[in-house]
Formats: sequence, structure tokens, C-alpha cells
Amino acid sequence: MASLKLPYLATAALSGSLFGAGLYVSQMVDPLKVLRFLDFGAIPSGGWDPSLAFVIGPAIIVMFIAVQLGKRRQAPLFDSSFHEPASTKIDTPLVAGAAMFGIGWGMAGICPGPAISLIAFLPDNLWIFLVAMFAGSFAGSFILPSSQRLVNVL
Repeated sequence: MASLKLPYLATAALSGSLFGAGLYVSQMVDPLKVLRFLDFGAIPSGGWDPSLAFVIGPAIIVMFIAVQLGKRRQAPLFDSSFHEPASTKIDTPLVAGAAMFGIGWGMAGICPGPAISLIAFLPDNLWIFLVAMFAGSFAGSFILPSSQRLVNVL
């Protein structure tokens, strides 16, 4: 397993770099850009910004292709097996967590991924958001039953 660690980490570093650069180039790190995309009520006045659809559209296509290719493999290239979600049911924790995530995103105008990538630019008040996000994530670990907690991410 040790021989697989370096290629796995290199792939993680490359994909993280591409993701971070993509967030910046697509302007998803700009809360106003995201809020204008999410404001469907502004469509009649011409204030809606549909440009982020060109970010999510290609992302869905690329991920769809990757999933289809992955289904043909026994295991990922740099791991011994695929790590499927423990649960695929739509239940109260999923819906409640999604609602809390959406409310937080709407209040801040920024998603956690772009917020972390913004560390490189240190905009005003980012640290308040990040500390609160991590505190909320930690608090969530006390809300979710221990049998459903995510143990190993990488």
C-alpha cells in the first residue's frame, strides 16, 4: 500500500490544484457572482446572471463520464477498492443537513470549497466564516449518530 501512496497523493494534489484554479477562473469565489446566479427572482428584470450554469454543466458532464468509466473498473487506479456511501437513502439528516448548508450558503453567498480557496487572497472577514464553518462542522459531529459519522475521507 505504501507504493500507492505517492501516486494517490500526487493525483489528489493535481485535482485539488485544478479545482482551486477552476473556482477562481470561473469566479465562483465571488459571493456576488454566486448570489446573482441563485437569484431567480431577478430574471424578469435582467439581473439574473446565468453564467455559472456554464461551470456546473461541464462539471456534470465530466463527472458523468468519470462515473461511467469507473463502473467498468474493479478498483480505482490508486486504491484497492471504491468507497461507496454507506447510505443512499433520503432521510431526515440528509434533508436537514442540506437545508442548513443551503441557508448558510445563501447567507454568506459562498460555498465552503470556494471559501477555502479564498485563503490564498485573504478577503475581509474570511477567517470569521472559516472558523464558524469548522465549528459548525464539529458541532454537526455531535448531532449525527455515531453510526453515521464519516470516519475516513482520504
